[in-house]
Amino acid sequence: MFKKALISVAISGAFAMSAQAAQISEDVVKQSFYPYANGAPKAEGVAPGMVINSGNVEAVKEYLDPAMYKFIKNGDYEIKVGETTSFDLNKTYVDATRKYSGDVKLGEKSGEISGSVAGRPFPQEPSMDDPRSGEKLAWNFKYGYNWGDSAAIYPFYWKYRNMESGKVERTIKFNFHFLNFTHRTSQEPYPALTPNPSNLFRGIYVQVLEPFDVKNTQLLIQRYEDDLKRDNAYLYLGFQRRVRRLSTGQVTDAFLGSDIMIEDFEGYNGRISDMNWSFKGTKTMLLPMYNHNEMELDAETHKDDEGYQVVAFGGKGGCFPNITWQLRKVYVVESDPIDPNHPISKRQHFMDAQTFTIPRNITYDRKGDMWKSWLIGQAHPDFHLPRNKGTGVAIDDAFSMVDMQANHCTTGQFKGQVDPKLNPAKKFTVQNLRASGR
Repeated sequence: MFKKALISVAISGAFAMSAQAAQISEDVVKQSFYPYANGAPKAEGVAPGMVINSGNVEAVKEYLDPAMYKFIKNGDYEIKVGETTSFDLNKTYVDATRKYSGDVKLGEKSGEISGSVAGRPFPQEPSMDDPRSGEKLAWNFKYGYNWGDSAAIYPFYWKYRNMESGKVERTIKFNFHFLNFTHRTSQEPYPALTPNPSNLFRGIYVQVLEPFDVKNTQLLIQRYEDDLKRDNAYLYLGFQRRVRRLSTGQVTDAFLGSDIMIEDFEGYNGRISDMNWSFKGTKTMLLPMYNHNEMELDAETHKDDEGYQVVAFGGKGGCFPNITWQLRKVYVVESDPIDPNHPISKRQHFMDAQTFTIPRNITYDRKGDMWKSWLIGQAHPDFHLPRNKGTGVAIDDAFSMVDMQANHCTTGQFKGQVDPKLNPAKKFTVQNLRASGR
């Protein structure tokens, strides 16, 4: 507790030394970060403990996204409803929002922003009358508290599954690492790591551990603070023993033969300026958010020395996590690519209004037909690994990417760890790719 108090004081001091931002209403802060302070959202016919299946889904259709409604209607999946819980973000992130968001402004072009130092850039409630509301919500996601200042999925299991037969065709074991160079609020230093000569915002580093034929394949993404600059993306192939730079088009290819593009990571892994963003409204919806330790866990596979167990999967083909869903306040946002050669026509993002994670996405093909369904289960940090307790990070805990046209899916089982020791800055360099590949 004493250590946490010292960190809080240090952060407050760092923010105080900055120029005073324009004042933001405390009501705005409370509405943005504590939407359930006066009670959980209500939905007619939906109650904790109930199971939504093909027999009763019509009565609650309005609280489901179109893809999930279709899965349940077809008998592919059933949803058990859990109680709505507050996923309070770290106090330091909320405090940074108070300090800085009053000065944040969009530029003339999409992808331009000024005044954003740390915290949520646009905590104000989005308006359908504001043509740039969708873009503001996209910035809230980009500069959100997803994984905090740094974290690792260590390890991370992907399974490629035939949805018709349920056969697991391939299992890949990864480590994923994330580090914010700027917009930091909870891990020293804040608000930025120095030196940072390239002015990077974020790094993502991926290393394949198994199986042997792709072992030591590595991916590095370096995202700039300037959203108008293209990411640096590098791939190290273990069998070739060399680093090659990825072209822009390769981030929309199937990654390692899965159903996932690099651009799909975390719900959207790209530049704000690569998409047109539109806000479609605020809704009460069911989202896959839960307490990991209270779920059905996989006792047969992937156990480790700590006794940690990943979430179990079921439903058609084993393509869906066995978790509870809860009613949440949701912002519905659509993004469509600016590049006419992009392989999709649009994505529907169902953003959780409290955490600004994206637990649900639907991707549409170039003809406008529903193509892929993306689910990221969000676990409360206080009901997860002991080291995650009190971090205020909504833990990415399980994923499912279903190719609805090919009847195929890729699933993910996580051991998410909010531990800065796993994510030194040197890990997010090209030099590390070469060194780790030897």
